[in-house]
Formats: sequence, structure tokens, C-alpha cells
Amino acid sequence: MLKKLTSGLVSAALMASALPFGQTAAAADFKANYAEALQKSLFFYECQQAGPLPSWNRVEWKTDSTMTDEVLGGWYDAGDHVKFNLPMAYSASMLAWGLYQYPEGLEKCGEMKNYVNNLEFVLDYLADCDKGDEAVFQVGNGTVDHTWWGPVSLIEYGMQDAGTEYASARETYTASEGCSCVFGGMAAALAAGYCALDGRIDETKRKEYLSHSENLFKLADASKSDAVYNDSNASGFYRSSHFYDELFYSANWLYKATGDKAYLDKATSYIPHLDKELGSDELKYTWCQCWDDTMQGGMLLYAQNTNDSTYINRVKKHVEYWTNDVKKLAGGLRWNATWGCARYAEAAGFIAAVASDTVLKDMNTSSYEKFYEEQINYVLGDNPDNQSYVVGYGEKSPRNAHHRTAHGSWKNDLAIPATNRHILYGALVGGPTENGEYEDDRQNFINNEVATDYNAGFTALLCKMIDKYGGTPDPKFPEKEAHDSPEFYVEALDKGSSSSGMTVSFKITNHSAWPARVQDNISCRYFMDMSEVIAAGKNPEDIVVRCDRDQAAMYSGKGIAPAQISKPIQYDGNIYYVEITLPDGRAVLPVSEGMQQCEILLAFVMPDYGSGWDAENDYSNKDILGKKGEADAEGSVKGYITPYIPTYVNGELYYGIEPDGTSADGMGGADIKDDKPDEKPVDEPATEKPTETTVPDDSSKIVYGDANLDGKVSISDAVRILQYIA
Repeated sequence: MLKKLTSGLVSAALMASALPFGQTAAAADFKANYAEALQKSLFFYECQQAGPLPSWNRVEWKTDSTMTDEVLGGWYDAGDHVKFNLPMAYSASMLAWGLYQYPEGLEKCGEMKNYVNNLEFVLDYLADCDKGDEAVFQVGNGTVDHTWWGPVSLIEYGMQDAGTEYASARETYTASEGCSCVFGGMAAALAAGYCALDGRIDETKRKEYLSHSENLFKLADASKSDAVYNDSNASGFYRSSHFYDELFYSANWLYKATGDKAYLDKATSYIPHLDKELGSDELKYTWCQCWDDTMQGGMLLYAQNTNDSTYINRVKKHVEYWTNDVKKLAGGLRWNATWGCARYAEAAGFIAAVASDTVLKDMNTSSYEKFYEEQINYVLGDNPDNQSYVVGYGEKSPRNAHHRTAHGSWKNDLAIPATNRHILYGALVGGPTENGEYEDDRQNFINNEVATDYNAGFTALLCKMIDKYGGTPDPKFPEKEAHDSPEFYVEALDKGSSSSGMTVSFKITNHSAWPARVQDNISCRYFMDMSEVIAAGKNPEDIVVRCDRDQAAMYSGKGIAPAQISKPIQYDGNIYYVEITLPDGRAVLPVSEGMQQCEILLAFVMPDYGSGWDAENDYSNKDILGKKGEADAEGSVKGYITPYIPTYVNGELYYGIEPDGTSADGMGGADIKDDKPDEKPVDEPATEKPTETTVPDDSSKIVYGDANLDGKVSISDAVRILQYIA
């Protein structure tokens, strides 16, 4: 989530404008299930929930997170872990508006309860941010947060591993003045929620929303300044361009909520201070409703509240501008900005829909109706490429959205694994380029980022579409996700054997993602046939088990217990095993290259350091004996994932095959076949690997502008250039 403007953005936009168009024909008939799209959009908001998760949260790969925040709850903004109240409040107000304007469709399609749950969740957080004489306007430091790429459930450990104090990553920002934009936005959200939730939640709580809204509006109006806000960490991510638009927006919502004419008078007093067209005294109509500009939403509310023809005409001019004058891509999407264009089109579509149904209803609105339907249908797949821009919706939808927890990296690496491990259902990605192109590239945060404000206008407009056309949610949603590999396993490597014994490297691995977690008591068992020891007249329990390396012991300064290594334990007959246990899950965590595995190096030696050891008959050596692994590009030697060194969690078999055939697949199933896997070094458990590129050695074949050296010029090259110079 990066919103700063740099000269690189200009360069990227210029490059994108030179790209070939290259689109295919769209399907002749397009049918959308708006209720399913809404169902999944609400799920996305559940993916963004912070703090203690409510019992109704449906995301199996989420758990409680950032539990030490001064204010719990709320939404993480985008693919990061910061709670930015300005875009969050805007998003909440739009969800509230969708419900307020079009409740009947939500009732009929059966999504009302999910909708109310998600709206109430975020409003509870915004209300809790009101501290009376001051208010919290942000939780989390965006600059610090963006230094680590990993799942939010382990952010504390990820930050510590990266050498950062967790407390600095979760800094709380509070002010009593100089935050008119965000305080006004919070007031608008709570007032809109008060209106939308009438009769749908506890009345005492609903009245508390209104009380907090009025207090936050008072704080916003008192100082009429963004000086404190724009001098805070928020400025690098969501800098406010103005604040009178939020004051105007919130005053209009408060008038709807209370009927108190004082709020309408306040709204009227702000109009002279609203933005004007460049070089003109005319009120601005050429931008749109978004996190940084709620003027057009406020204007529509003001026209409703006053029925004044002057302001009804302002609304009409804005809707006509979007309908007729904004650049129209093939398929109908209106494109007005490089970064996240789809969010603007959907929000503009919602404003057009509400205007058509209220202040413009006595006019011919057919062109406006076509406009807003084109916006929603385009992102659902009605476009020349049949490309859905909503994750998990439609036959051709994004998968690799720019989102840390959905990606599920265990290495603090944006590129590994190649494919996101979780489906971020319902998330609206940024959208196409100006030429209508799109690549499902996680590293392209211009076109493939997601955020709560991206889904705001989209969700609200879906309320209208369901109200008009109906729809049916998917009764099986969400289905249980298939795991991409075992979350816990051992990577083993033969470090040498002789007649006196054998040395084995055991790398206990935590690649958990359902959810990513600290898992105590991960263990593995190394099975050996002790026939030769017994034949030599020795007791198998007397073999020497020497630990030459215990990575867990390196963390003793953090209070982490070392590995526990058992004596040989009889399994059956002459088969014995040695068990290695990590009692403290903090010894192995999916947060970085160094922490995702914990190595234990053991030497197994004949009793009395005698001879006669036979490594070839040992069950657990099936995949590793005599194999030295292969070095990767960094020179690290990779071992082998083998089911014959089974992995256990809390003493129960999790992955692998015991000598008697008892097995577990580590994928949520029960059994795996006793088939010897391919004999190849382990790279990454997720089998898909990024495509490698090579530098062309013939200068005559160089493609100028091909920044990522894939042989073509595309938006990915523009993004690479932007990343380099940012």
C-alpha cells in the first residue's frame, strides 16, 4: 500500500500509454450474479478484520491479531497491517450508504445479516477511537509496517526478526485538533451507520454511534485544519488534500440522522470553501467520490436534503461528466487515474445510481443507468478480455493480489511462493491500464493492489444492482481451502555415514498458513532398524545420540527452550526411533528465511563407539541415504522432504508414514501412499516456482523498455521502473 506520488509514476504512466492494446472480443451474452459478488465482497472485509475476530468471521486462514493495539478491531487498510482511519471511515460510510439506500434487495437475497455484521464491526472501532476531547486517527506506523512481508498473525515475530520493535510498528496516533479530514470522515461514517442500521442493531449502540459522530464532528469543525494529520505518518500514505469536503459530507449525514437544521446550516456554510474547477469559480464536478474527496457524495446528500435546483444541477453535471466525458475503455469502464482506476469508476457509478433514483428521478436517466451498469459489469467480467477484476469471482479472476496474509510467504519475500496461498475472495483489484491491459502480478501494486476503499463504492453499487435485478448467494461459500503442501514437515539430509554410525541434518519446518501460527510441540521421528546392534550383543537403547547443532538453543536469550531429543524408543521388534521435539513454537516460524526452519544435527553412533552400523536397513533413510542434495543459486544445500521421517504435532501424526503403514498427509486428509517420492532436492513446498528470466546476450535483440527482461514491454516494466526510483 503505497500512495505517494513520484516522478516515477509519471514515467510509468507514459510507458503504459505506449503499450499495445491487444484485446479479444467479449462474450456476446453477459450475466452477473450480483448477490454472489456482494457475498464475496463482504468476505473480503472479513479478511481485513483486525483484533479479536468475531464468531461469525468466515475466513479459515485468519486468527486474532495485533491484540495489543490501543484500540482493537477495525480493518487493516490494504495488503498491509495498518489501520488508517481516513480511508476506513470513507469505506464504512459508503457501505452504510449502500444499505441505507437499497435495503430491500439485501433482505431478499439473504445477505442482510452478513452486511450488518461487517458494518457494525467497523463502526464499533470508529466509535472506540473517540476519546472525548481527542480521538485516535491511526493505529500502526505505515513506514515500519512496510519493512516486513508476512502474515499479520505473526507480525510481532516478523518485526522482531527484522530487528524492529513491535511497539513502533503498532504506534497509536491521537490528536485533539488539526485532523478535520479524518475526524469529519469518522463522523460521517457513524452518522451514516446510525441511519442505515435503524431497527437492525441494538438501539442503545446505535444511539452511541450518533453521539460519537456528533462529538467527532465537533472536533473536526473546531480547528478546521489538517495540520496535525498531514504532519503525521499518515501523510506518506493518505495525505489529505482538503478537509471542507469531509465537513460538508458529515454535516449532511448528521442532518439526515438528527433532522437538526443546525447541521444543514453548517453544510451550507462550507460550500464557498469547496473545491473549484481550475481557473474558475465553478464548484468542482470533474473528480469523484473517494477516500480523499467526499465532495460529490456530500453534494448529492445536500441536494436531497434541500431539494435546491442549483445543487441538483451540480449533481447532474457531475453524473453527466462521468457518463460522457471520462475516458471510456472498450467494454465501458471509465478510466480516470493510473492507480486503482476501478475504485473510482465503481464509486462514480454508485453516485450516479443514487442520483438517478432520488434527485434526478424525474429526468431521463437512461444514459446514467447504462453508465453505472457498465461500471459494475466491467469489473465482473463484461469486457473484451472476459477478465473479472474481483478475486474469486467468475471463470477468469485475479489470484495474486498484492496482499501479505493472502500471499502467505514464509520467507519475508514478495516473490515466494509464486502463487498466493489463499483466495482473497471478493477483493476488487486496482483495474486495467489506460489501454485496457491487466496482469495478475502481485508485484504490480498499481493494478493489482487491493484495499478497503477499493471495495467501498463497488459494494455499495452492488446493493443497487441486487435491488434492481436480484441474485442468489452461493450456498456453499466459502468452501474449505485446499492446502498447497503440509504446513509442518522435516527437510532431511545425509551428512555422512560409516560403520560406526550416521549423521543426519533435520530441518523442522513451519510453513503454516491456515492460519500462520506459533505451533508448540512440533516433533519428528527417525526410525532405525537395530538388528545389527542387537546381533553385536548391544542394547539399542545404548546407542549414542549426539547433538552437534541445536538451532533452537541459539534463541535461549529470548526464553525459548532448546530441542528435546529422546533416547532410542522401541517401536516394534527391532525397529526403534529417536524423537526430536521443539517444545516452544517460537523456535521455528514462517516469518523469514532464517526462522522458517530450525536445524537439529544429530549423530547416531554404535554403542561404545564400536563398528557394524548398517544405515541401509534404516526405514527413515529411504529417501536420503547417500544423497548430498543440490546447492541453490545462493549456495545453500537443500535436503529432502521425506514421509519416512514423519512429523507430529502435540504427539499426533501430522505428516508422513510410520513403518507399519500408519500415515497422514498433512493436507487435512488421513492417509498417503507408501510410494517413494521423486528423488530430487527440496526447493519450496509449494510446487509452483517463479518463471526465470535471462539477460539477452545479443544486443540486437534488446527490447527497449523491457525492464524485467521478459522479452516484451508491459505494465510490469512500468512498475519495475517505479519501484526502482521510488
